[in-house]
Amino acid sequence: MNPTRRKFLRNVTAASALLATESIAKPFNIIKDLKKISPNDKIRFATIGMGIQGHQDTKAALRGAPDAEFVAAADLYDGRLARVKEVFGKDIFTTRDHRQILERKDIDAVLIVTPDHWHDHITKASLQAGKHVYCEKPMVHHINEGLSVIDAWKKSGKTMQIGSQRISSASFKEAKRLFQAGEIGEINYVESNNDRFNSIGAWNYSIPTDASQTTLDWDQFLGDAPKVPFEAKRFFRWRNYRDYGTGVGGDLFVHLITGVHFVTNSLGPERIMSSGELSYWKDGRDVPDVLVSILDYPKTDIHANFQMVLRVNFANAGAIANNTRIIGTEGQIEFTENNLVLTKKKLPKAPGFGGYDSYNTFSESEQQAFKKQYDAQYPEDTRKAEPVKEVKFTAPKEDDAHANHFADFFDNIKKGSVGTIEDPIFGFRAAAPVLACNESYFSKKIINWDPVAMKVKKK
Repeated sequence: MNPTRRKFLRNVTAASALLATESIAKPFNIIKDLKKISPNDKIRFATIGMGIQGHQDTKAALRGAPDAEFVAAADLYDGRLARVKEVFGKDIFTTRDHRQILERKDIDAVLIVTPDHWHDHITKASLQAGKHVYCEKPMVHHINEGLSVIDAWKKSGKTMQIGSQRISSASFKEAKRLFQAGEIGEINYVESNNDRFNSIGAWNYSIPTDASQTTLDWDQFLGDAPKVPFEAKRFFRWRNYRDYGTGVGGDLFVHLITGVHFVTNSLGPERIMSSGELSYWKDGRDVPDVLVSILDYPKTDIHANFQMVLRVNFANAGAIANNTRIIGTEGQIEFTENNLVLTKKKLPKAPGFGGYDSYNTFSESEQQAFKKQYDAQYPEDTRKAEPVKEVKFTAPKEDDAHANHFADFFDNIKKGSVGTIEDPIFGFRAAAPVLACNESYFSKKIINWDPVAMKVKKK
């Protein structure tokens, strides 16, 4: 085995090496592009899609890799291109046509922060053009696009990171450490939610007064989506429409699933079912604002079987506590991006008797016989549970999950590694279940998923 190939195989993430099926686990066909970048060289990157997240990602990338250089941006709305120069400098190259960025040999990496229906197209084109890729979640718009993106990544030999940055937080890393140490026993249930109660949180983003087919490229925005007349609302509030976005599943469930997969090393569920409705935001959108999904995870060599329940409610006027609880036989880990509480709680070996129990319905003689048998079977030291133990963790104030996520991306580029914390195989294993949640909701059917082969199972 030559040194380059040996080094590549070392750098493949454990999850990718262990979990991929035969059809996708074979070594990448092309590895010649996996070269180190000198620590003294700046990685020059461009952002494709300068909306809300595009700005957030670009700023986080610069925080995470101060030696990286932001040199170009693409967006279909002229106002955003003007804003790029105002915020990041007048020398930033801007264009409506992302292909002009991919043609430039002096750009090493691209951040793809477009509406979901463009993710797979621009990702594959970028990899083919020799760019390292950071693609926002969900990795793809439709389940059947995932394996082709993975294949393109493998053939390119380039570093690729999916953008669900919470797993790069100190809190998520601590949750993973505690879970892997067996602190909660065997997992059996997970619940995770992300509720909101405000208009902007429900994706009703502001629309500029100059929005028109003159100031933005409507035809390019539509891409392979159905051709419909220009409507500014669809452009600036694209998350509200299935043609361009993936609803609460692709925007929020994907973060929740990504976190659980990161902590548990799970491959994914095998059965997915959803229920919900469009309850409050009846503004022309065609995706639900209340969605609950149940995902059944099979037993593996790594963890026990468990059930996960996900919820999003965009009309929650009650208490909102957006957190994840991973529950096991000996406790639970409850965590957010910034803090964590481990509660350890074990049952005593002795089951106890009396109280609300059938023991009280026995005859007096039978109660005496039962107690004698119980005393012989359960000594005194088996009758008391260990005291409940609570451990709290708060992320350091300087912890910056978003910047950490980009630091991992750029560090791997420099090392010539494909082993990012959220590579495309991991990213698709998080994206596919949330897309299946949507499919279950709209079809009113249970979706059966093969988490190893990463394919919908036909029944």
